[in-house]
Amino acid sequence: MAKRILTVTAASATVALALSACASGGTTGDAATSRGPITIWYSNNETEIAWGKQMVEAWNAENPDEKVKAQEIPAGKSSEEVIGAAITAGNAPCLVFNTAPVAVPQFEKQGGLVDLSSFEDGAAYIEARSGDTAEQYQGADAKYFQMPWKSNPVMIFYNKDMFTAAGLDAENPQLATYDEFLATSRTLVESGAAPNAIYPAPTSQFFQSWFDFYPLYAAETGGTQLIEDGEATFNDEDGAKVAEFWKTLYAEGLAGKEQYQGDSFADGQAAMSIVGPWAVSVYKDAVNWGAVPVPTSEGTPAEETYTFSDAKNVGMFTACENQATAWDVLKFATSEDQDGQLLELTGQMPLREDLPTVYPEYFAANPAYEQFGDQASRMVEVPNVSSSVAAWQAFRDAYTKSVITGEGEIPAALDSAAEKIKTLISKP
Repeated sequence: MAKRILTVTAASATVALALSACASGGTTGDAATSRGPITIWYSNNETEIAWGKQMVEAWNAENPDEKVKAQEIPAGKSSEEVIGAAITAGNAPCLVFNTAPVAVPQFEKQGGLVDLSSFEDGAAYIEARSGDTAEQYQGADAKYFQMPWKSNPVMIFYNKDMFTAAGLDAENPQLATYDEFLATSRTLVESGAAPNAIYPAPTSQFFQSWFDFYPLYAAETGGTQLIEDGEATFNDEDGAKVAEFWKTLYAEGLAGKEQYQGDSFADGQAAMSIVGPWAVSVYKDAVNWGAVPVPTSEGTPAEETYTFSDAKNVGMFTACENQATAWDVLKFATSEDQDGQLLELTGQMPLREDLPTVYPEYFAANPAYEQFGDQASRMVEVPNVSSSVAAWQAFRDAYTKSVITGEGEIPAALDSAAEKIKTLISKP
């Protein structure tokens, strides 16, 4: 589907950018206190354009001397490549409302990002809005080079009609433990109800692990990131359990090993998919769906299950000449009112503490999103580390070979990936 392709493309930063070696920026010089017109970029999908236009209109009506000019992020191989090139050229906009957390360390290395915590109320504002979740978005020395903005906490979507056709209980699917999930998957395929039980992309791009291994690892560990305190975490018993689970699905032909051109869930080629709340509107007329948390080995209660955030954040860029205005616009765009507009128009979850409590009317009127509002309080982000993209690629290469292709032993593959990652992230 268009939205899925867009989300993945926006995530797929390339490593091969022409990088400058300048230090990361703070709010220094005249720009830090200057006010006046600014330019912002936002994502080019329909619902976020609608949100962006109304936000800009509301700001401009109240601030005629500090108007915002907004446009969709320019076309390119990926959003991150476009942003990286703009940093190098010195013509990045003041704010980009489509900044992938995995790319932030790279943009910071280029000297392209303003440290938001250098504003007097910077860290306090971010932490008051996002609560404990904000910590995952800190860089070195607890600095914030990104504003935590919105998330798409991923869950298991399942096709109720396929479950019914397989003789399974579509209202109470047995998917909580690995054993249950595998048994259900076998029934779906062996009965002929579905060509595949689930069909995550079996390709080698670094970000694909965010939609197979990583959500389940977050759930299995109760919220552990792939890398913590300068060390890989996944080469342990929990990581091996998750990898073995996926290896079994591939080995038994329950998950496709060939790249599927299209949306396997919408096209009826898979009975399940790992997706976020953006999918509610995409699939509403295409699939009779239900949603449950990702499985764990022993079956963690839903209210305790973690998952991957699939977040997009906001960066302020050092090319901005009116950073005082940009900071005020950023706070306006992430206010309770504008977060409510984001929720209403896009169905994506603002990175705001206690979402269901803050917006009870929305969730009461839109029960399909209630699970995601609750899940948004238990999410794991990609680690904020040097060479982040390269580290994820090292993991994906090992995963592809040992899990999808089935070559070699999983513990050895995870250990090898962990060693490569340690070397990568130790480089400045």
